[in-house]
Amino acid sequence: MTDEIRAEIDRHGAIPFERFMELALYGEHGFYTRLDGGSAGRRGDFLTSPEVGPLFGAVVARMLDAEWARLGQPEPFTVVDAGAGPGTLARAVHAATPACRDAMSYVAVETSPAQRERHPDGVRSVAALADVGPPNSIDGVVIANELLDNVPFRLAVFDGGWREAYVLVDGRGDFAERLSAPFDPVPPELPATAPHGARAPLMQRASDLVAVARDLVRSGSVVMFDYGVPRTAELALRPWRDWLRTYRDNARGEHYLTSPGMQDITADVPVDQLPSHDALRTQAQWLARWGIEDLVAEGKAVWAERAARPDLEAMRMRSRVSESEALLDPSGLGAFLALEWRTP
Repeated sequence: MTDEIRAEIDRHGAIPFERFMELALYGEHGFYTRLDGGSAGRRGDFLTSPEVGPLFGAVVARMLDAEWARLGQPEPFTVVDAGAGPGTLARAVHAATPACRDAMSYVAVETSPAQRERHPDGVRSVAALADVGPPNSIDGVVIANELLDNVPFRLAVFDGGWREAYVLVDGRGDFAERLSAPFDPVPPELPATAPHGARAPLMQRASDLVAVARDLVRSGSVVMFDYGVPRTAELALRPWRDWLRTYRDNARGEHYLTSPGMQDITADVPVDQLPSHDALRTQAQWLARWGIEDLVAEGKAVWAERAARPDLEAMRMRSRVSESEALLDPSGLGAFLALEWRTP
């Protein structure tokens, strides 16, 4: 991956950080495209809500049933899983046996060919949202978990004014930043001033992705989970290492210009840069709305009944308690944002 980025810099000169991030994550040997990398989970580089266990998917299944009923039980009822990874959420949703299962057409969208090969039977696998179908073509739900934070973005840096970060190769052969001339005009999301060296993401491509997802839906909704903040200015005033992060082997990684292709690059999502939403909750609030407490109570009851002679199903039910604690944790996954857009 380093050679691929160096070759592009040799051809074009310094490249925008957005392009560096795109190559580092999704290039030919990028973090999410190489055969041995980008696998969320306990043995991967980070842990997402579906990877905590099947409880998250069981709650999603309850929401899907409610949306299917709201839309008049269409058939097919299309569920688009954007950024599906190896298909963990798809497996959990199907295992929950929702009422809409027979009407459901499940589409798993994943850019990595290696990850698509791991998708379960019974789903349609495609590489991009544009491959799902034409605009205004589905009745159902587009759902995405921790996708927007990995969409490449422009990086603004405050140095006497807001400037854009570019990446070049320095005299030692390392990747380094060069700043552009000051923005003119300054993007409206950015505060008028900030501490020297402050950074902020400009997430036009994430906004475009939401727009594409919304355009797909003739009737139904788009639901996206991610870590984020209401306004870009909040990120500009925080230490940039708090919100612009890398991950590798389930731990924080190195500087974002180091080891491209070998670590994830991710950022908190500023909601003010996305299309106007219909609902905004924390993940904990969203899960509570769709009955996570009922599912945990069911798990406790099954375990109490079978604890003397536990089978695999009883053990799964017992795990709902610890899974719910992780999913609802106000200092972790529970604080994630759940954004919803509805049509009509």
